[in-house]
Amino acid sequence: MIAKRCRPGGPWQRLLPGVVMLGNGPPSRRQQLRAAIAYGGPNSVITGADALRAHGVALPAGHAVQLLLPASRRIMPKDFVVVERSTRLPSPIVLDGIPFAPPARAAIDLARSMTDPVALRRVLALTALNGLCTQDELSQELEAGNQRGSAGVRPALRTFEATAAAAMHAEAHRVLAHAPLPPPRWNVTIYDRMGRAIGYADAWWDEVGLAWQLDQLGPDRPRATHAHHALIAAGALVVRTPAEVVRRAADHGRERVPIIRELASAFQAATRRPRPNIEGRCLSIAQAA
Repeated sequence: MIAKRCRPGGPWQRLLPGVVMLGNGPPSRRQQLRAAIAYGGPNSVITGADALRAHGVALPAGHAVQLLLPASRRIMPKDFVVVERSTRLPSPIVLDGIPFAPPARAAIDLARSMTDPVALRRVLALTALNGLCTQDELSQELEAGNQRGSAGVRPALRTFEATAAAAMHAEAHRVLAHAPLPPPRWNVTIYDRMGRAIGYADAWWDEVGLAWQLDQLGPDRPRATHAHHALIAAGALVVRTPAEVVRRAADHGRERVPIIRELASAFQAATRRPRPNIEGRCLSIAQAA
């Protein structure tokens, strides 16, 4: 009966060996994920891009479903499912009834499967920028796991801070594209009149002495050692915005409004007072770190 219903033109379809969908339309991604878990059996876990999307990372669709299995299980990759056997299955995070790998594991599993170094670095950076894990957690996961495909991930982690900052600044650029403000300078270290570094601005409007700081891009950035209070004490105006808020605002117009309003208001306030005697110098992320 099942075989008959799954014939071409029938009411059902076979998604994977032993897995039947009671419908003949294209399966949704969620249906594919549930089918992959049914195909993998007990203790199987979704990892990679689908797990990261489930955790809130904005990644494009199109990846195969990456499925982690116990090392003893013997099933083959099939259709839209790529399988990886593991002796260290993660404790899954169950979302909407589907078991997903934790963010650090999902990011490393996806990164190890990628050949484009730019896309690889972006995956790692976005995972951290969403506050899902730290660089150390990613490094620990890489060292503890399967070393196949790790050669490309190691240099990406070494340049992690620069990549994370660049990704965040790209989102900030998109927000500012809608703001009634002149273009700022980016990656600026601020110095007082004695030439001492007193702080850092992700975006800096030099003509009025206004700094925009995106928290948190990393514990080793200059602003972590030169608190924003020093900038304020020197006369700069400082607007601080959580990095996750900027990321959401880049993709959702309504969430840009309060950020743009705050920056525009600060810029106007800065024009109404004498410019402080401070200097901003643009540095690369590597130099500034």
